[in-house]
Amino acid sequence: MKSRFFLASALLLAGCQLTNTVEEKAPTNPKPQEAEVKAQQTTVVETAPVAQPEIKVITPQEQEDLWRRISMQIDTDAIPNNGKVRHYRNWYLRHPTHLETVAKRAEPFLYLIVEEIEKRGLPLELALLPIVESSFDQFAYSHGRAAGLWQITPPTGRSFGLEQNWWYDGRRDVVESTRAALDLLEYLHRKFDGNWKHALAAYNTGEGRVFRAIRNNKAAGKPTDFWSLSLPRETSGYVPKLYAVADVIKNQKKYGLAIPMVANKPAVAVVKPGIQMDLGMAARYAGIKTSELQKLNPAYNSWATSPDGNNHLLLPINKVERFNKQLAANNHQGMKVVRYKVKSGDSLSVLAKRNKTSVKQIQRANNMTNTNIRVGKHILIPVALKDGSTSQLSQSLQQARTHNTHGNGYRTTYTVKSGDSLWSIARKQKVSIDQITKWNGLSKKKALRVGQKLTLWQQGDQGEVIRTIYYKIRSGDNLSTIAKRYKVKVSDVVKWNQLSGQKYLKPGQQLKLYVDVTKVSV
Repeated sequence: MKSRFFLASALLLAGCQLTNTVEEKAPTNPKPQEAEVKAQQTTVVETAPVAQPEIKVITPQEQEDLWRRISMQIDTDAIPNNGKVRHYRNWYLRHPTHLETVAKRAEPFLYLIVEEIEKRGLPLELALLPIVESSFDQFAYSHGRAAGLWQITPPTGRSFGLEQNWWYDGRRDVVESTRAALDLLEYLHRKFDGNWKHALAAYNTGEGRVFRAIRNNKAAGKPTDFWSLSLPRETSGYVPKLYAVADVIKNQKKYGLAIPMVANKPAVAVVKPGIQMDLGMAARYAGIKTSELQKLNPAYNSWATSPDGNNHLLLPINKVERFNKQLAANNHQGMKVVRYKVKSGDSLSVLAKRNKTSVKQIQRANNMTNTNIRVGKHILIPVALKDGSTSQLSQSLQQARTHNTHGNGYRTTYTVKSGDSLWSIARKQKVSIDQITKWNGLSKKKALRVGQKLTLWQQGDQGEVIRTIYYKIRSGDNLSTIAKRYKVKVSDVVKWNQLSGQKYLKPGQQLKLYVDVTKVSV
């Protein structure tokens, strides 16, 4: 029995051990939460990175407004904040309409100027220099015979490759004068060892004068920076005026200005017909008014482009294709030539003057090597394109030249009639009595004479391209030499300045002159 008991006990113990072993190793179904925790502990989940929105930086060249393109590239730290700069800045702030006028004039040309400056890697402030020089008046003319947007003098223009002749004055050619002006500025920048203030001063007054001022300061132990130099008054104000303009344009919102936008895209393009072109015919090909063509091409002094060399044209960019098609459709005809029978008393010079052309042009049309012509023979004369009996040159072309910085316009002559008075003439001609008396050296109290000739300056369709200049008398000057230099009459100079009875001119005395800039370009 005892042995059976022990056997049964042994079997029972063995069964319990076997059961315990199986329970420890057998898998059990875990609870859902426990399974999830284990999965999280053993599984790495990769997630895609969240895309950040790309912030596009608009470059100066991508701006809509050209003024903004310029201002973004002006270094504020380079603009001095001294009394002279503040003086000119305050002037521009007090005269906001001036910059409005400038923006309107600059619109066709500013883009090509900015492009050229950027291409050369020059400071963008230079694009604003025509504001200081000419207020962007393409017909601007100074007493020193400087002309065009960049106010280039005849000898400087010739030194930098600007042709000047009877037909054409490269100083008023916007494309060519921009090239020449920037060539000159780069030259001066090198001469003055990278000092832009000295270079700009030299652009205004000449490099010799600036070098002398620097030498004088060195000899006296003084600083040689621009602000310390003894320079002419005009030059001392020239550089700060440019910095003032740059400051105002860069910070126009800060100063409460709203300068009219100039689109940051090409407004004009150059076409090269390769032939001399009548401006009226060129305008017809392009589908624009002759007046608009002349505003874009102020370099041409007469009714056509140059017979030699320069005959390129600036056209609105959306008219270039039409111009090229019309030129081709008309067999590249650029001039109108008439067949004329020579009469007694005719000469080439007489015929050239009568037809507003040149002797050389008539000779060219007829393969002539001399000026001899015979009565009864026929010759070909290039003439301005005409519409009916009215010359497009004398009207439409001249109408282009109405804009100027001095408020005057075209010279006309009025003949006093019976019953006329200063008041009635002023009202009829839309000028003031003071203007009539000033232009003609008259007294308001003196009665007018029937048949008396009065000079009037007014907006109109005929006349010359007139600018007011102020000439300072120098030693050795006389009325005859001054009148000859500016191609005006001595009697007009006397009348304009009320010099009647004055025997001598005094050095330093200032004369007011009304000058046709197309006649004194060379």
